[in-house]
Amino acid sequence: MQTSHPKTDGAPAPAEAVAHLPPPPARMPRPALFLDMDGVLAPLADTPDAVVPDPDRTAALRNAAVRLGGRVAIISGRTIDEIDRIAEASAASASGVHGLERRRADGSLQRAKASPGVRHAVAAFETFARTRPGVIVEDKAVSAGLHYRGAPAEEAAALSLAEDLAEQTGLTLQAGNLVVELKTPGTSKGTALTAFMQEPPFAGAVPVMLGDDLTDEDGFRAATELGGFGVLVGPVRETAARYGLPDVAAVLAWLNAVEERA
Repeated sequence: MQTSHPKTDGAPAPAEAVAHLPPPPARMPRPALFLDMDGVLAPLADTPDAVVPDPDRTAALRNAAVRLGGRVAIISGRTIDEIDRIAEASAASASGVHGLERRRADGSLQRAKASPGVRHAVAAFETFARTRPGVIVEDKAVSAGLHYRGAPAEEAAALSLAEDLAEQTGLTLQAGNLVVELKTPGTSKGTALTAFMQEPPFAGAVPVMLGDDLTDEDGFRAATELGGFGVLVGPVRETAARYGLPDVAAVLAWLNAVEERA
């Protein structure tokens, strides 16, 4: 079994200091922005398809990309198709399913080959959800997601099932905010950010990763290792992020203000 858990090595914010994370600067030398979707660009919802396009979000993304020379990417646990639906195709660069899908700025696509265990996980999740109202299964081809935001009392049972399946299949267990996912091994939001930083227009820039979930900690660490930083969105906790923003509205306000410093 491969299990993805957040680490706090590599300059974490200690627990006692997390409550005082300052907001990120709005003017930086050649910033490159990497943004999670749910909980960062869009409010969390009970079901994945309840998140819909928003003209203010779309405008903020498009305007930031123009100001920063295209150095804006969305890195999400959602598929790229879902990213494009919600963001109205406003991000040329995008990575989905925790790095298993990646679209470069030139439009070329890179997708990992699905592990055979994903089909087994999808079937087991569907059996689990059949008798539990509010539990939703998400089939992403290269991963299987089990959402229990609509049935939080099922959390222990969902995690236990996912742990057993990870042992059986060799899939990576990715726990999130009222969701657990079993994914094809080998990538993370951190590997996606690192790959983007090796390509135009991101190469040589300062990476800034905005995220809210435990899955974003890999991105925070990758940004820090490459000379940038992470921004934790939402409730405070121990994190590798250096800065913080309270909610989606604050993220969009910051996105509208951020610019390159000469």
